[in-house]
Amino acid sequence: MATTSSAEGLSDFERGVLVGVLVGEGHFGGDGKQPHITLRMHTRHEALFRWLQERIPRSRLYGPYHHGGRSYFQWMARGAALVEDVLPLLDGALTVELDQYAAERLSEMRSKYADFFARYER
Repeated sequence: MATTSSAEGLSDFERGVLVGVLVGEGHFGGDGKQPHITLRMHTRHEALFRWLQERIPRSRLYGPYHHGGRSYFQWMARGAALVEDVLPLLDGALTVELDQYAAERLSEMRSKYADFFARYER
């Protein structure tokens, strides 16, 4: 599935913000069937979530949620948004030297869902 990544149109600043937010606050995992990267933060960060959604339009923004005394949004990249839009931003940028924990989580996600990623490489 060769398509143009939305990451190609981003400025260096936008790429840096995206990588920084995902390294600092992102979760690299999955639901057992498909991988995803999620970002969950307080509703006071709504502008940042809207900014992310504009730059990665195939991603999804959920919320705001209000329960347990918490108010938050959740942003999620999975499927084509993950493989074609977000991962190209992280490849080469998210290294062990930058953040070992986040790099290991990304590597674990890639390993655990290797079959899923292989379908996109065809």
